[in-house]
Amino acid sequence: MSLSLSLSWAYSLFLLLCIGALIAFLTYCAYVHYTHMKYDHIPGPPRSSFLLGHSRTINNATKKYKVVHDLFVQWAQEYGPIYRVNFLHYVFINSTSPESVKEIMMSPIYPKDPFTYKRLFYLFSTRFMGKGLLTDPDHEHWRKQRRIMDPAFGHTYLVQVMEVFNERAEQLMEQLSERADGKQEVSLHAAINRVTLDVITKAAFGMDLGLVEGNKTAFPDAISTVLKGMIQYLQHPFMKYMPQHWAYIREVEKCVDLLRRTGRECIMKRKQEMLSGEELPKDILTKILQCAEEENGLDDEIMLDNFITFFIAGQETTANQLSFAAMELTRQPEIIHRLRSELDEVIGFKRDISYDDINKLGYMTQVLKETLRLYPPGPGTSRYIKDDIVIEGIKIPGGTSIVFSTYSMGRLEKFFPDPFKFDPERFHPSAPKPYYCYFPFMLGPRSCLGQVFSQLEAKVVLSKLLQRFEFELVPGQSYDIMDTGTLRPRDGVVCTLRPRQESSK
Repeated sequence: MSLSLSLSWAYSLFLLLCIGALIAFLTYCAYVHYTHMKYDHIPGPPRSSFLLGHSRTINNATKKYKVVHDLFVQWAQEYGPIYRVNFLHYVFINSTSPESVKEIMMSPIYPKDPFTYKRLFYLFSTRFMGKGLLTDPDHEHWRKQRRIMDPAFGHTYLVQVMEVFNERAEQLMEQLSERADGKQEVSLHAAINRVTLDVITKAAFGMDLGLVEGNKTAFPDAISTVLKGMIQYLQHPFMKYMPQHWAYIREVEKCVDLLRRTGRECIMKRKQEMLSGEELPKDILTKILQCAEEENGLDDEIMLDNFITFFIAGQETTANQLSFAAMELTRQPEIIHRLRSELDEVIGFKRDISYDDINKLGYMTQVLKETLRLYPPGPGTSRYIKDDIVIEGIKIPGGTSIVFSTYSMGRLEKFFPDPFKFDPERFHPSAPKPYYCYFPFMLGPRSCLGQVFSQLEAKVVLSKLLQRFEFELVPGQSYDIMDTGTLRPRDGVVCTLRPRQESSK
């Protein structure tokens, strides 16, 4: 009898739990339906699932690291400048409206989208970008950080860092010269990655990795692994609960830990040097620590968050831009000819390129801007709309994330005629300035702190490459793009090189 009662009680409890779960599920479905009703006046593609919304379509568009922004370009063409994307009870608004870019990105009252950027606080279970400059959604906290870091990227420091740019780029040119026989294959993307990582570690933190010279370090692979892990985490947030992914997740977290541990050691060492009155390197870290002291300090964990951010934004994106430029130039003989004519006139074959020289390279500036239009390593950003707003005559309910994609806008005919043509004349000083449809470094108060640093470095490396070498892609190389958290050339820009003929004259 006692056993029968126990079984009856257990069955009743199980039944109650099932009923409770069913009620919770139906309540959630009702909430999702309410969300649909609230936002379905906004144009958008048909949902592939009531609950999962467009997630299946988006996941298919990102398989094998394909660029999801190509799908967004297609949707913008089909559904207009404002369209919605659904996932569960979340709704994201994608905008290719220049007026919305101007109103929202140029204003400090619209913070970074917390749904996306707070998820980058951690990467799986390990602190990743935390509350660094890139991810901090709190505008006042971000503004304090920016005030501390701005002086480190001022004109005086940028003139000084030209020495590092020249030194590391020259080392690369010497290495490439040994392989410039027209036969050996060289991955320019891998080679340029070594330069940009050497530059950021030296210029920002006084570290000598010596990657260009051939030193072995886990940093390049760690950054690549972290970036791939980041996009996996953003696209598949539930994978950390699936045992089949746990080995991969541990590998990603190990790489994040390596970056943060190295940063912590670097920062602690520099602080100790400051306390003991030693002569300090004139790098970004020293300037930031000095400014932080004047501003009543900056939390060490926040410093580490920015250490990670500098590696991702300061190294990876510049390397990718330069690699895209080299890739595109292999099919642009007329543009290469104009670039070399400008270089011959401004620089000749000097090995030490000055800050003033760089400022005279107007056509190279146009080429690099056009590269960023067609191949932006950082394809977009998002902001949070707290209150109702009207964009292009469509009411957007408050509590919504709005996504802006410079990649999408850069490939729309209405903004850039013949958008897939690589045409640096779009950025000639006398050409009409793109009206809030081009923002590879973002716009407004949250624009990229290191954009001038990045473009100076890009010009030094590209100038030296064009000074010295002719290069062409090996057979089988494509011009495709790969999305690994930032956009990069899919095939690595594998080339054969020969000494430039004019260099012997």
